[in-house]
Amino acid sequence: MSKHINKYRKPTVAKKKDSKISFVNLSTYSSPKIVESKSKEWVEFGAQNNYFKFLIDRANGSATSGACITGISQMIYGKGLDATNSSKKPEQYARMISLFKKDDLRQLAYDLKLTGQCAIQVIYSKNKKTIEKVEHLPIETLRAEKCSADDKQVQAYYYHPDWVNIKPSEQPLRIPAFGVSDTPKPIEILYVKPYEAGMYYYSTPDYISGISFSEIEEEIANFHVNNVKNSFAPASLINFNNGVPDEEAQTLIENKIVSKFQGTNSAGKLIIAFNDSKESQADITPVQISDAHNVFEFISGESQKKIMMSHRIVSPMLLGIKDNSGFGNNADELRTASILMQNIVINPFQELLTDALDKILAFNGISLNLYFKTLQPLQFIDLDNVKDQETREEETGVKMAKQNEGFEDSQMLDALEGEEIDEEWELVDSREYSEENENIEDWAKSKIKEKLSIIQKLANVVTSKPNGFSYLDKSFYKVRYEYSEKYNSGNSRDFCKTMMQRTSKGVVYRLEDIDKASNAGVNKSFGHKGNSYDLFKYKGGVQCGHFWSEQLYRLKKKTEKGAKQISKYDETDSIPSTYKPKPRGSKESKIAPIDMPNGGAYPSSK
Repeated sequence: MSKHINKYRKPTVAKKKDSKISFVNLSTYSSPKIVESKSKEWVEFGAQNNYFKFLIDRANGSATSGACITGISQMIYGKGLDATNSSKKPEQYARMISLFKKDDLRQLAYDLKLTGQCAIQVIYSKNKKTIEKVEHLPIETLRAEKCSADDKQVQAYYYHPDWVNIKPSEQPLRIPAFGVSDTPKPIEILYVKPYEAGMYYYSTPDYISGISFSEIEEEIANFHVNNVKNSFAPASLINFNNGVPDEEAQTLIENKIVSKFQGTNSAGKLIIAFNDSKESQADITPVQISDAHNVFEFISGESQKKIMMSHRIVSPMLLGIKDNSGFGNNADELRTASILMQNIVINPFQELLTDALDKILAFNGISLNLYFKTLQPLQFIDLDNVKDQETREEETGVKMAKQNEGFEDSQMLDALEGEEIDEEWELVDSREYSEENENIEDWAKSKIKEKLSIIQKLANVVTSKPNGFSYLDKSFYKVRYEYSEKYNSGNSRDFCKTMMQRTSKGVVYRLEDIDKASNAGVNKSFGHKGNSYDLFKYKGGVQCGHFWSEQLYRLKKKTEKGAKQISKYDETDSIPSTYKPKPRGSKESKIAPIDMPNGGAYPSSK
């Protein structure tokens, strides 16, 4: 019997008259006690303030429960923390990644599953304006501060590395709770736990109903270990029939026998009796259990089932445990089990964690749609009714850019080389095509005014030359094209998906880039009879709902926003002779093929 169990079970002893034989009845396991002592500022958790230690011991003692806790905590963490809008907010995303370390998140997930709660140590900057560091704090080291009747939440937590062995002279460290004060303290504790009726200070694990079976499994293991250590030998009786020696002599004899015969390679347990004569020697009557091996097998199997039930394990196969039940024997059942497990068990844990992490990010002015990337195989994820790209990314844990690995034109699409505009340039305006649109130069004149030095103003000369080249570029403005969406069908072609993913990252293109990709045959499988076509005009092909948006950029160090008339523009370096710009405007580029006659399809020959 484990010594920890005795701390939670009060033995009752019934003695038979004139007999030294005692019968011990063990009471059943009960929920942990919440103790508010008048002499202490903290709230004790468990009969001897060691309930967290009790849960840790049970997880270590029960093979099944330990596997469930480890497996589910790994599923909670999955493949790590991410955000669906990371590409739209790269700076915030980078700050989030630096704040939440992988090891800390894994430990938080483990504590949350094992104990039903976890704790985050929040460390502020010196000026208290931002949260500088976030760390996992072992939950067993904390106890909640007692609340007054006026307190709506716990004001602080007390820290001690070993509450079981705390000395009366020791004073635990008081750490304020996160968000309870208008003026943050250098270090605060964000305590994460779900709502549980009747539990204000702490929470209990979701598998609490199965703890008794974890103890049974633990005791069965101890029984078999002791049998192995004793070489499966039965107990032996040694009778001394030459009188009863004094207590000191009895002890000496017993110690010598034990030292000589006891051990892994020796006989089993010994019973030593001292008698006045052989006629008065002790008799041993063994109590036989019929079919003992079947009894143990039944108890062990039943305990395992009940433990898994308490952890809400839909199929043991999800944890790598071979099972002979219905689930796990075919792919469809295993897929169903995986979806159920993710939705009813894992997601609530993940949401509890991300909600807590959101509070930390909000203090730093960061707003991200956090999620934990799933460990489920893609074929086990229910996406039949998921059309939104961000939701699909959150469900699968796969970045949208990776969803086109099977796209046959993925390599050819590299020919459509775009660019991410650096900080030297600023987007001034964006417009859709209209027959009434002014030309590009007049457009620039109306939106940009040149930042001239005194000498330049006198000379009225523009001398600046940009590094890049497009025949549409001038000395301090340039025109690029962005792949844009007019209609969202929810079923775009891979080419369009890839282009929109690039757009979300701020990638734009020169007209030359688009022409180069057209000539290379990018997406030609959707051209007439599989031939290459003009991407600038027809975008993703017949019935495509996308268009090219014209983007005007100004060179910030040389210009200012404004409608002031500016001087004549100098073109960039001379146009290469190899480039022959088509004598066309941008009319068709601004029209989605779906809005074109015949949906942009090649006209049928009569």
